[in-house]
Amino acid sequence: MPKVFLGMSGGVDSSVSAVLLREQGYDVTGVYMKNWSKDLPGMKCPWAEDLADAKRVAVQLDLDFEVWDFEADYKQKVVDYMLDEFQKGRTPNPDVMCNEEIKFKLFYEQAMARGADFIATGHYAQTDGKNLLRAVDENKDQTYFLYRMSNKATARTIFPVGGMTKPAVKALAAEKGLDIATKKESMGVCFVGEVGMKDFLQEYLEAKPGEIRELETENVLGYHDGAIFYTIGQRHGLYLGGGLPYYVVKKDLAANIVYVSHNLNDANLWASELKLENLHLRTDLPADGQIQVRLRHRAPLIEAKITMSAYQPATVIFASSIKRPAAGQSVVFYDGEVCLGGGIIAE
Repeated sequence: MPKVFLGMSGGVDSSVSAVLLREQGYDVTGVYMKNWSKDLPGMKCPWAEDLADAKRVAVQLDLDFEVWDFEADYKQKVVDYMLDEFQKGRTPNPDVMCNEEIKFKLFYEQAMARGADFIATGHYAQTDGKNLLRAVDENKDQTYFLYRMSNKATARTIFPVGGMTKPAVKALAAEKGLDIATKKESMGVCFVGEVGMKDFLQEYLEAKPGEIRELETENVLGYHDGAIFYTIGQRHGLYLGGGLPYYVVKKDLAANIVYVSHNLNDANLWASELKLENLHLRTDLPADGQIQVRLRHRAPLIEAKITMSAYQPATVIFASSIKRPAAGQSVVFYDGEVCLGGGIIAE
């Protein structure tokens, strides 16, 4: 009987994954990864409740269950990385780093050392034993967050719900009488539940108030509580009064000034190409460089061309201008159903 260590978060997806693995004849051990437990002012970290939910499901299904403490590694490899990126004025994606460094590296390595044949998670993705493939449910597909997992881990990972739609997963949870069948899905930052990113950053980063200026006139329109908290293209949370919306179009971190404009056609908001760094290629790219890319989770796939050389950063070129994603975010490459890898936007 093949042995599987299943990451159980206390949510419906990993719980249904446990059901499916058992039905498919695997010897399943549930593992709760304790990545973060720190409370924030006005926000209690939900880890204890999630652990209790995961343990309850394991008891219902008569699974072996363990808690693995990755908190120190998580702080160093995910949280510190994220804080450093924000201090540089970029907008990182901590979920991408969590999957690369914790779930599909640390968890994978420890499971293999314990004699596992496979690991499993409740992510919406698929594999064919070699390639990372998009999920059946296009609205839930999570390969955007998984593109940096190693090929070694991909070959030994099972995604039991990757071939199902979310409604079908919920229906199966209810049919099996799982306590978490109606549990609300967490939509917050991967390690602090529903707390806003700005609230989290304010606990760890020093930020000074500064001016919000209109780009075209240099007029001071208002004040902010730290330029690092703002993202290019942002329109909410500026508190600049009524009328036409303003958009963040530029940040001067040295002077601590946020520039805004009414002009949706401002060149800072659009790009016909993106320079990438820290590439992670899962397989060879097409010889002609023609790929599809996803610029954010749930965004449609866009046709693009990638150029690479030993002397220049990798560049993704679009047939027409796209709304510019923030530096620090990921561009993920696809060839049909296959995730080819991706990179991080440099500027």
